[in-house]
This record gives sequence, structure tokens and C-alpha cells, in this order.
Amino acid sequence: MNLSETAFIRKLHPTDTFSHSSCFGLRWFTPTSEVPLCGHATLASAAVLFHKIKNPHSTLTFVTLSGELKARRAGDGIVLDVPLYPTHAQDFGEVKNLIKMAIGDTQVQDIHYSPETKNLLVRLSDSYDRSFLETLKVNTENLTQVENTGKVKGLLLTLKGEPGGQTGAFDFYSRYFTPWFGVAEDPVTGSTHTILSSYWSQQLGKKEMRAFQCSCRGGELDISLRPDGRVDIKGGAVIVLEGMLTA
Repeated sequence: MNLSETAFIRKLHPTDTFSHSSCFGLRWFTPTSEVPLCGHATLASAAVLFHKIKNPHSTLTFVTLSGELKARRAGDGIVLDVPLYPTHAQDFGEVKNLIKMAIGDTQVQDIHYSPETKNLLVRLSDSYDRSFLETLKVNTENLTQVENTGKVKGLLLTLKGEPGGQTGAFDFYSRYFTPWFGVAEDPVTGSTHTILSSYWSQQLGKKEMRAFQCSCRGGELDISLRPDGRVDIKGGAVIVLEGMLTA
């Protein structure tokens, strides 16, 4: 299934139960390492507890490496209450080799960096459209050799949205690559939208936005910046496979 992260939910106290407790521990692992935040694996965890385990609570709290995250029922989807991380302008000269290796001569309009998440945000030229980003060939094979200082752990390509058409209106698009964590391209990444939401809110002057991640699988996200400095990210989840691990 080309899975990129696995989530592990745990009870915080011996007397807790998955079917009745409202607070759980949560950790995420890629094929190579543990990560501090993973949005779609949190969404999946909440979906299993809500829909499969039949947990009755309207809101669940997860204790994680990124602090407490909340997931609440919202109509046909689930809303994640997650941190909102600022980005800072990044000097092109410091990362030009990394960008050149990844996307060649593709025109770049802006570059920002998130020290909290160690993600490099690369905004492509507004002259490009969604189809360009979707079909762009990104070379991830040698990125870990080009950048091995530990400063960058993920490459985030983003593009200003379009007003509508057959694909619907989105405020911005993105794709995400993190070979440093053993994932060439992540399909839909809640954690990167903690950065994208901050960046595009400032660029567009909006608090409510719709986003689309342009991987082969693709995914839509509804975003709402909160007054408390966090962000609500809404998405849908479907349970497609069940199994049991044995020793």
C-alpha cells in the first residue's frame, strides 16, 4: 500500500480502555525512524477509535512528542487541532544545491524554513499551475547526500492556488518529500500544513483556506487558523484494511 508512517496508540493508565477513555499516548514511525508529528496517521488513529472501536467521546486527546493534539468529530470528517509553526525567509545560496538536485531549473518564487520541523518550504513560480506541480519529476535519490547537516529533514514544494474550474477552488497546492526519514514522497501530510497554513495565511491574508496535496494519491484539507495560535485541519478517513499482528 506504499505506507509511509505507522501510528501506535497506547493507554496512558492501566485502567484506561480504548473504547471509553478520551486521552491516549500516540507515537509515529516511518520505515526508518520515529517522527515528532504526523497528521494523517493521527487522523487514522482517531478514525479507528471513533468508527471501529466506537469510542463515544466527541473529542480525543493524544499525548505526543509535539505536545497534546486533539481530534474531534465534525460532520463527515475529523478535525485535528495541531500547532501552527512560523516560517522564516531562507537565503537561496545556502540551499541552492539541494533545490537544484531536486527540481533542476524549475523557477522558484520564494524560500522559507521552519526550524521547529526542519522543513524547507519552496514556493514555485506563480506562472505554474496545478498540473505542472502534479507532473513535476522530483529527484530525491541523492538529497540526503547533498544535505547531511541535519538542518533540513523535509522538502516541501508549494504553489499558489487557482480560482476554480473542474478541479475546484484551492488556496494552495503542495507536495512533500522526506528521504531523510526514509519516505521518498508522502501522499498527504498533515504535519506540513502546520507550516503551509502559517505561510499562506500571511501571503493571502486569509484565516480559512482549502488545500490540495498533489501526490499520486492526493488529498484535500480544510484549514482554519485559531485565535489561540494553533490551526484546525479537517480531513476524511476511510478504514480499508484490518488485520492482527502475531508474534
